[in-house]
Amino acid sequence: MADIAEATTSFARDQLKSIVERVERLEEEKKALADDIRDIFAEAKANGFDTKVLRQVIRMRKQDRTERQEQEAILELYLHALGMIIDSPEE
Repeated sequence: MADIAEATTSFARDQLKSIVERVERLEEEKKALADDIRDIFAEAKANGFDTKVLRQVIRMRKQDRTERQEQEAILELYLHALGMIIDSPEE
């Protein structure tokens, strides 16, 4: 009976170690990807692109068209309510 408990404990320990090591590897990969993305934004900035706007474009491309249009309409409504958009006189 002690052999079964010991084997179970050993299996659980090995499984736990495997999980921790896999997460650690993925964390390293995630850091490397974040570094690569930072380098690309630095390149974009060096070439004269506005990185804040570039990030916004990337975020918008992830949205579907309807969701993006709804957010743009709400943004325009808020800007108009705050007097930041002035209606042009009708011709």
